[in-house]
Amino acid sequence: MDRRLNKSLVIAMVVVALVLGVLLGMTSGLVDRIFGGPNPKTIASASLESMRAQNRLIAFVARYVSVTTSETSRFGFSTKRTLILPGDVRYELDLARLQSADVTWDNSSKTLQVKLPEIEIAGPDVDLSAAQEYGEGGIVSALTNSDEQLDQANRARAVADLRKQAQGQVPMRLAREAARQAVQRSFAMPLTAAGFKDVKVVARFPTDGTDDPSYLDRSTPYEEAIRQAEQRRAAQGRK
Repeated sequence: MDRRLNKSLVIAMVVVALVLGVLLGMTSGLVDRIFGGPNPKTIASASLESMRAQNRLIAFVARYVSVTTSETSRFGFSTKRTLILPGDVRYELDLARLQSADVTWDNSSKTLQVKLPEIEIAGPDVDLSAAQEYGEGGIVSALTNSDEQLDQANRARAVADLRKQAQGQVPMRLAREAARQAVQRSFAMPLTAAGFKDVKVVARFPTDGTDDPSYLDRSTPYEEAIRQAEQRRAAQGRK
């Protein structure tokens, strides 16, 4: 009899727990209202963790084209080679660098402020399949390996030139704005969904308002950029 009583008591406790769970789910809106509703700080913290889990954000990608010419002279003769080399550069944010201290909530103005890490420039991913190399030829080319040396010099200068173009004022401004809007959107959407219609999210870089270009150079060294390009071209040829 005691066993039957204990079994009945356990079943009754399970039923009560299920009923309470259902009631809690049905009245969660009421609970929020009683305790002041959703907390924007909590929502922002959840958004922060979600963004950190993404690791990196590619905010902007741009393609540049470099035109370089190298010349050499031997035996009283000269020869030159010209290279036209396109390449893609990525502008990234390391979201893992975002910390809780970088996200602050101003209740009086209903503003969430986010301090962004610096933009990082990655690449260039040079496109050897679209590269064009040409020169004058002549005696120097025929008697020496000058063409190979000039091509190598052109490639090194071209990769450096692509990086320099990527760090220009206009592309940096576009990349920063794209990153800013992406982060603001990521924080604003959960807040809006939770009912905070009048909340404003403001994302800023540490150097906003200064002449600092605000970027970290993660660009690929010349030898590595060419090696990666040759691997991509070989992979495309196998397809």
